[in-house]
Amino acid sequence: MSTLEADYPPTERTRVKRSHERGRYDRETVHAILDAGLMCHVGYVIDGHPYVTPTAYWRSGERVYWHGSSASRMLRHLKARPRVCFTVALMDGLVLARSGFHTSVNYRSVMAFGAAEVVEDASEKLAGLEAMMERIVPGRWPELKPPTTQELKATTLVSLQLEEVVAKVRSGPPKDEAEDYALEVWAGVVPTATTIGKPESDPDLKPGIAVPENLSLVRIG
Repeated sequence: MSTLEADYPPTERTRVKRSHERGRYDRETVHAILDAGLMCHVGYVIDGHPYVTPTAYWRSGERVYWHGSSASRMLRHLKARPRVCFTVALMDGLVLARSGFHTSVNYRSVMAFGAAEVVEDASEKLAGLEAMMERIVPGRWPELKPPTTQELKATTLVSLQLEEVVAKVRSGPPKDEAEDYALEVWAGVVPTATTIGKPESDPDLKPGIAVPENLSLVRIG
């Protein structure tokens, strides 16, 4: 897909200029990366100072969502619909070249710009929080105690429309200078991955409660 036919047409902020072949502007790639991750970083400016906040997120259609305490300074600031920079990065491997200059990493990343929007509608907010839980553990929401009115009031839900977006992907072996391939130096890729470990029950768990089977559905990375 050319940039002229891109699902997310490049802008001055999203156009990849260096290693431009790594840039992706298609919906399939962007959505796949977002759906593989769980932690994002949201950048914004308060009183002239830059801040970057790590937080859990999830995607629904052409929007990404994140949430937090209504008392959070960041989330109070976002009620004014400021411009934010939303990023997700997944590391897939260490790329060990024959020279330090070409040593790199394989990765998948997404960067999005836009105005953050606080979800005010109560039913949309509840649906968004359900979607978050279902992203973490499919099928868990119906098993949980429903959120109370106070819990919902204490939680702020924020969304960002996916419009000004770029994905960037690096994969494959190292790319050394032609003359360096003759060097007696090992080169290649050391794969990396985020893994899901064995569930550890709460020490205060009521006796007789088994580990839920749906924990096997958790996917990250």
